[in-house]
Amino acid sequence: MAKIRLTTAQALVRFLDNQYLSVDGVETKFVKGIFAIFGHGNVLGLGQALEQDSGDLVVYQGRNEQGMAHAAIGYAKQKLRREIIACTSSVGPGAANMITAAGTASANRIPLLLLPGDVFASRQPDPVLQQIEQSHDLSISTNDAFRAVSKYWDRVNRPEQLMTACINAMRVLTDPAETGAVTLCLPQDVQGEAYDYPDYFFHKRVHLVDRRLPTEAQLAMALKLMAGKRKPLIICGGGVKYSEAGEALCQFAERYQLPFAETQAGKGTIVSDHPLNVGGVGETGCLAANLLAKEADLVIGVGTRYTDFTTSSKWIFHNPDVSYININISNFDAYKLDAVQVVADAREALTTLNKRLAVQGFTSGWGEQVTQAQSRLLKETQRVYQAVYSHDGFVPEIDDHLDRDAVYAEFNRLTHSFLTQSSVLGTLNEHLPKDSVIVAAAGSLPGDLQRVWRTKDYNSYHVEYGYSCMGYEVGASLGVKLAEPQREVYTLVGDGSFMMLHSELVTSIQENARINVILFDNMTNGCINNLQMEHGMDSFTTEFRFRNAESGKLNGGFVPVDFAAIAAGYGCKTWRVTTLGELKQALEEVHQSSVSTLIDIKVLPKTMVHKYFSWWRVGGAQVSESARVDAVARMLNEHIEQARKY
Repeated sequence: MAKIRLTTAQALVRFLDNQYLSVDGVETKFVKGIFAIFGHGNVLGLGQALEQDSGDLVVYQGRNEQGMAHAAIGYAKQKLRREIIACTSSVGPGAANMITAAGTASANRIPLLLLPGDVFASRQPDPVLQQIEQSHDLSISTNDAFRAVSKYWDRVNRPEQLMTACINAMRVLTDPAETGAVTLCLPQDVQGEAYDYPDYFFHKRVHLVDRRLPTEAQLAMALKLMAGKRKPLIICGGGVKYSEAGEALCQFAERYQLPFAETQAGKGTIVSDHPLNVGGVGETGCLAANLLAKEADLVIGVGTRYTDFTTSSKWIFHNPDVSYININISNFDAYKLDAVQVVADAREALTTLNKRLAVQGFTSGWGEQVTQAQSRLLKETQRVYQAVYSHDGFVPEIDDHLDRDAVYAEFNRLTHSFLTQSSVLGTLNEHLPKDSVIVAAAGSLPGDLQRVWRTKDYNSYHVEYGYSCMGYEVGASLGVKLAEPQREVYTLVGDGSFMMLHSELVTSIQENARINVILFDNMTNGCINNLQMEHGMDSFTTEFRFRNAESGKLNGGFVPVDFAAIAAGYGCKTWRVTTLGELKQALEEVHQSSVSTLIDIKVLPKTMVHKYFSWWRVGGAQVSESARVDAVARMLNEHIEQARKY
């Protein structure tokens, strides 16, 4: 057996450079490269290894550890989990910055390989710079915080441990049922230690992703349940997209005239214009899907993890006879809502069910309801896209005891804008290139997008809502652009999220990977402001206001921010927009830019799209000094009683 003497870090780089994924006979290099921010905990170990010989791995320079990890998530998600970019940081705060991204990856079932530096395995220099010491357990470091948000976690305390750690890391990263964040902690002394590694550890390794077939017993249970149902509703989750099962779902739905709704992760698998696509469902669902959800007697969840936003806190399916069939590669997700489980690949399961139902002679009983719901959805979408403010009265989407005229007058005085968020979205939906990709995450925008955004091309809708991570947007957009450089990428982000994290704009310029940031500035954390006011509170520390000298509270005037100036300082091409005409002109000029861009759009608060026949269970106060809060508490209790318990 031949051996190669390498440091632990050098061996890790060589191993990663030889990992491949095979899906349906198509072989892909699995690890594209590594995002790095070097510090004392990794620069002389992993940094030296990458400088000496990075193979075909591309080394990217991050600006913020969380931001670069978001970029890696965006890349893997856009690549349908078939390619990844690893991330390395130093010890301590650099590593801790990636914990949020680890949670984002695991919640969304996206592969993310994190390689944080760690304190000395030998403990002899302890405590080293940035080391946290716990007097009750000296084995604990900052990196132990990754355990709660990682699907696999390991610490390589000896060079020979690297081999089992790497194999297990690949096992989880390439498993569609178990994938998420994988954290391999690398003590800084061990990174540089040498070992005689067997040469076979570095041979090309191809990880096969087989399409799991449904069992006969599972199919029999599903078919038996369907035989007695008249109004099934399919929910298209992210698993349909990752399985590339969109065509199979279409054939299944079309054959039996079954409407299908979408989750945030599933949207963009099938274009919005498909006659059976009734749009987003649940708390941020649209008019059509939520109307049909109330009557469905069978919900067929395909590749969905059933978040509370998808089920409207287990409340939206009102039919007393509703049942569930869950098609999912994950046994854990298939068991949710006490469903009949079909633990299988989405494409294979849908194809097989399609054939078996034909023999059974199944027919749907929806009749004209699907077409009617679609028609209502299109009319409603046009209504909100055309909603504008006028002094004669803007019909609010939110009923929240707000003195709109006073707020809007102040906003206009500072910005000279009366733009509404929904009309801006309508303009974007009409004017962005058909094959462009939009990226969004937390705030009010994901709700508006799921309700009224019309997707026109495959995999063009990239919204992170499994973790609802503010600050994901800009970094992820860079990852999407690296994954599909031929497509235009548009970041739809609120002012609150943008201020949390936008550092990878600089990396996008460095890499000549142009992204286009569309920033909605309403000087408010809008969706949370809506939440508190809908539940009887006044606006409290969710608007961006100066501290009032008299009251001592943050209820003075709005705090204006020139976001275009911020991005211009990074080297971006920027515009400041206060009318739809200016927006259209800016969108035309974006295509001529050679660098990343930012359009700073001033939009009136509370002009987003409101909910449609949905409910979200939140922890409201059961006792208060406010009659409004007490009234909401009574309503919450009524809805809790109506919600199903599983």
